[in-house]
Amino acid sequence: MQTDFLVIGSGIAGLTYALKVAKKCPDKRIKIITKTTEDETNTKYAQGGVAVVNDLEHDSFTKHIEDTLIAGDGLCNKQVVEIVVKEGPKRVQEIIEWGADFDKNPDGDFSLGREGGHSENRVIHHKDITGKEIERALLAAVHRQKNIEVITHCYVVDLITQHHLGYLVTKSTTDIECYGVYVLNETTNRIEKILSHITLLATGGNGQVYRTTTNPVIATGDGVAMVYRAKGRIENMEFIQFHPTALYQAGVGGQAFLISEAVRGDGAILRNAD
Repeated sequence: MQTDFLVIGSGIAGLTYALKVAKKCPDKRIKIITKTTEDETNTKYAQGGVAVVNDLEHDSFTKHIEDTLIAGDGLCNKQVVEIVVKEGPKRVQEIIEWGADFDKNPDGDFSLGREGGHSENRVIHHKDITGKEIERALLAAVHRQKNIEVITHCYVVDLITQHHLGYLVTKSTTDIECYGVYVLNETTNRIEKILSHITLLATGGNGQVYRTTTNPVIATGDGVAMVYRAKGRIENMEFIQFHPTALYQAGVGGQAFLISEAVRGDGAILRNAD
């Protein structure tokens, strides 16, 4: 199988990339492969919403940048923070144009929530299943593109590099090239080869390597592992980020309940039996 663009992963990153390539290169073929069903991604399970400056009367980019730097506790790259915050409204507008439906108040304005670390209400959302709504909208937009094909139940085994042509590739090699991937087709139970001019890894996180995680079972770090096998090293990977403030755990009668931060952001106060 051959294609012009190969996207591994069908979450928000992979689908957005595929849609933009399809618009810019309508004569190119784009294939998206995912190891299970097309919507089973980390994106689908994201709940609270997207923090973005939308109400310039009560909010500003300066406030959002300051909130982010404080929450980042000195680890943020300020230039990157400024880019993300200032481009945020445009990116959200793209998602809306692709069909995402965010909650609005009776006046027709976005219903803005407020979550930990934010000094203003700036979180747009779709109920408490924002990620699921974004995933739905992006997949619908992808299926409207004639030059995009989604292939499900294909588990990537390895990136194809010069190593598979018989050349020695080590962690010191600086000109490693990717020609595509080997995949396990779970429908036929056979290893197949997909060649591509451009291969994008959008494989999500690796929360399942930890004993306790709220990540879905598909978050096993496949992309990180295959890059390490291909290059012998991982670059620019500083830490794994968790959000301990995002969920509140309350024990009641020996049972544990996870309360989404969006509940608190909407003004709720959590009380126990006492």
